[in-house]
Amino acid sequence: MKNEMPFSLFLVLIALSVWGTPQEDARSQTLAKTSWPGWRGPDRDGKSSETGLLKTWPEGGPKLLWQTEGCGQGYSSVSVAGGKLFTMGKLKEAECVFAFDVTDGKLLWTLPFGTGKHSNGSVQVDGGLVYAIGLAGDLVCASADTGAVVWAKNFAADFGGKMMSGWGFSESPLIDGDNLICTPGGAGALLIALDKKTGEEIWRSPTPPELGDKGKDGAGYSSVVISQGAGVKQYIQLTGRGVVGVRASDGKPLWHYNKVANGTANIPTPLVEGDHVFCSTGYGTGSVLLKLSPEGDGVKAEEVYFLDAKTLQNHHGGMVLVDGYIFCGHAHNNGFPICVKMATGEVVWGGDQRGPGSGSAAVLYVDGDLIFRYEDGVVALIEATPKGYHLKSQFMPVFQKGKSWAHPVVMDGRLYLREEEKIMCYDLRG
Repeated sequence: MKNEMPFSLFLVLIALSVWGTPQEDARSQTLAKTSWPGWRGPDRDGKSSETGLLKTWPEGGPKLLWQTEGCGQGYSSVSVAGGKLFTMGKLKEAECVFAFDVTDGKLLWTLPFGTGKHSNGSVQVDGGLVYAIGLAGDLVCASADTGAVVWAKNFAADFGGKMMSGWGFSESPLIDGDNLICTPGGAGALLIALDKKTGEEIWRSPTPPELGDKGKDGAGYSSVVISQGAGVKQYIQLTGRGVVGVRASDGKPLWHYNKVANGTANIPTPLVEGDHVFCSTGYGTGSVLLKLSPEGDGVKAEEVYFLDAKTLQNHHGGMVLVDGYIFCGHAHNNGFPICVKMATGEVVWGGDQRGPGSGSAAVLYVDGDLIFRYEDGVVALIEATPKGYHLKSQFMPVFQKGKSWAHPVVMDGRLYLREEEKIMCYDLRG
């Protein structure tokens, strides 16, 4: 007699093949937390979950495990997943994505994909694929194993993309579920959602007609983050005209705030916490805390407070939020360590002293401490506490050239520093 599968069981198997099992979903989330898949980590907040690291560094710095070169010109940070390290840079012939062996720094493959003169954004890794946005708006999806191109787009040609000023697209793409979210900056496509596997368009979010007078039209130099503020899932991005919120389901513009924009470069990635959004820019602008709340079928953003440029402006290098306190580098083109209470805007300490390095500082939180990487190359370990400024250690890496703007990454007890064509790997394990 012929064996037949019950129709109900058939439907269950189809569902599992499409959506995956709960165990697979949990495993995927675990893998994301045990890798550094892209810009500012798994949650895009500049915070590493690593523990048990050195609480102070030896004189001369932590042990150098390896140093490699060949990643061209640029300020891209690194992404670490699946035993590989990824970054971007410009070689003579093209802007490229690179893959290295994370154990020894050996170059595994190189993918030329763009026409930009250098690279600023970070590679995003997801499900065996890598995604990158080049300085000229070239967007590529490729195999993480081989570098073979799966699909490609161009912001200007495909979406009428535009940058607010002349330093080129510097965004790190966001992967959210099945979709890739990014910011062409065009009038009809300020933000877009694409199918991450095929590049097929899901929606375009148009630029609202009245974003305000401050700043300039187009994309900024920031990257998208996810918020559930006011009970609505939304994508938040700092653009040429300020910070905006876009509904995740269909790209509908929800709200915008213009006062934090400047006309030169809006750079830092916003911080999101519950119903609040914190944003800061340099060039004499300042910082704002916004409260999101329901309004009709949408969301409204109201200013809680605004801090002027003398109080807090983060040029670039980013900010981290730890237990209700914001830590970052303050002052335009400077990284003066500062601690601000997010709820009130109170400066708890800092903002008036340079610290061990000069220029803007890229900031990372890990294991109770802050790693400040200054423009002049100095790397500092500062305690992440509102009790006061406490510099614990500092060192100068073995290689420094130009402006050390690439953000530091800590993964598997190792500190990764990208410096133009070279990458250095230091041992932070206690």
